Amino acid sequence: MATYTADKDNAKITFASAAPGEIRPLSIDASHEYIAQKGAFLCAEDDVKLKSVFTKSFGAGLVGGEGFVLQELSGSGTAFLELDGSLKEINLAAGERIKVDTGNVAFFEKSVGYSVETVKGLKNKLFGGEGLFLTVLTGPGKVWLQTVSIAELASKIRRYIPTQSS
Repeated sequence: MATYTADKDNAKITFASAAPGEIRPLSIDASHEYIAQKGAFLCAEDDVKLKSVFTKSFGAGLVGGEGFVLQELSGSGTAFLELDGSLKEINLAAGERIKVDTGNVAFFEKSVGYSVETVKGLKNKLFGGEGLFLTVLTGPGKVWLQTVSIAELASKIRRYIPTQSS
């Protein structure tokens, strides 16, 4: 991981998003720890800790869309996440559950339970457009969903990219 250090007072550095979306600052401390989609981490202050965490179901993670690796942010300081599209914040009560397409989960508080389940019903699997798996998020805690995933955006613009004709 690259480290940048200012040589003089009042120096600034700028980071940009790789895709249309938002860069979200997060204040990290013992009571504000987060789990983010893989690849969301952009940068952070020195005392923020970043580690990989794995979903409980290895098989579901492999074919569930976003893989089985997530990123945990802990420690102390400010971190910045790079997220796709717009964000929707949802506050889940204790025991409240939502099911979400895996690619639309941006990040959530560490208190939120995370699991992956198989989509039920043959028609849903064939025509639902969500893949074979959904992410289940269980409160208490806040969840941020993104309106677009980078994979979804790429599939939408793929048809406009010129290809060589035979």
